[in-house]
Amino acid sequence: MSIKSNPAEWTDKRQILGLKGENIAKRFLRRAGWEILHHRFRLGRLEVDLIAEKDGLVAFVEVKTRWSTRFGDPVEAVTWGKRREIIRVANGWMDRFGCGRSARFDVIGIQMRDGTPVKLRHIEDAFRSGWR
Repeated sequence: MSIKSNPAEWTDKRQILGLKGENIAKRFLRRAGWEILHHRFRLGRLEVDLIAEKDGLVAFVEVKTRWSTRFGDPVEAVTWGKRREIIRVANGWMDRFGCGRSARFDVIGIQMRDGTPVKLRHIEDAFRSGWR
């Protein structure tokens, strides 16, 4: 699945940075042996950035990209409200496509400088359903 709108028409720098980070995260996961099943999978108005699979394990991955750490590490931006939304999307995806697979929730934080990633932090099993 792909993005619904045309990124070439985007003017919001945050959207552009977010997409760039998601593409970096996709490359990182592919190199680690993951298959990307969906990019920006939507369930109604809710969305998860990446859904990846490796050895029968499905990872629902939230990607946060920042220019600096002035407001904290990028992974700290995944609030309990965002986690709740991701869990709702994951439940819908698992009902539709899960077929008895195991799943987890990962977060990838990316720091950029001058358009180049300087730090990528992958937190596997970053949170669980029901955690706050």
